[in-house]
Amino acid sequence: MNSTVFIGGSRHVSRLSEKVKERLNNVINSGHRVVVGDANGADKAVQKYLSEAHYDKVTVFCSGDKPRNNLGHWHIHHITPPKGTKGFQFYAAKDREMAREADFGLMIWDSKSAGTVLNVLRLVRAGKIAVLINVSDKTTFNIKSTAQWEDFLSCVSPKLRADLRERATPDEWMPAEASSQHNLFESCEPESAVHKRGELTVPSDDELAAAINAALAAGDPAAVIDALGSIARAHGMSQVAKHTGLARESLYRSLSAGGNPEFATVLKVMAAVGLRLEANKQHTDNAA
Repeated sequence: MNSTVFIGGSRHVSRLSEKVKERLNNVINSGHRVVVGDANGADKAVQKYLSEAHYDKVTVFCSGDKPRNNLGHWHIHHITPPKGTKGFQFYAAKDREMAREADFGLMIWDSKSAGTVLNVLRLVRAGKIAVLINVSDKTTFNIKSTAQWEDFLSCVSPKLRADLRERATPDEWMPAEASSQHNLFESCEPESAVHKRGELTVPSDDELAAAINAALAAGDPAAVIDALGSIARAHGMSQVAKHTGLARESLYRSLSAGGNPEFATVLKVMAAVGLRLEANKQHTDNAA
């Protein structure tokens, strides 16, 4: 069964990276329905890409009567914000509705936008997978639970945290442990269904392990660290930090793009996520 994907992002993102395009191609090839906003920036860039691909399984959500952008002339879903709502909250009304309607989300982030990160929170609160691509440093966060959300939140700037709290509604910001609906934070679908739904955007551990092996074979240390960081974030950086005895913030930095972790750190993280490094003799053909 095809899923509904909420695709959104920051207004300051006007060009899509190759990583984002690859994710969009996965959605297109799988025939999933897309719900997207009408804003300038990432919304408009995604609309342009889908329109040029002649993809018609798209619904544009807008707050109010008229969308700011609808490049593919798709169906429009008008959202009526609460009376008297202005500014950020006026446009957030459509985001909340898209998060409710979607099965999972893909967010394109400029590393600063609070609105984009709030959409991740809305999805996670509803027990849905959210993939956050930071186009500034080319990192990807696969956030599947409130624990992983808290991990992510602990590493953002105090300014962004304050902005998030100011913009979120009390229900959105409410800590998981204080919620009377904590069961909504975990998906009610069978594990196999969750994996099938998420595999379009969240590589499995086996796929990431294969990526590490390929990077090792190619002698590409940056690719090794990128894949290892993705596995660590998928497992939850708090759990990895607990098993390795290393600081969570330090792990985030060293396993992100441009990170340069010590070899001992690499070994500890691999052990924490159930991987091990083996050396094999390289066979080469001798010239006659």
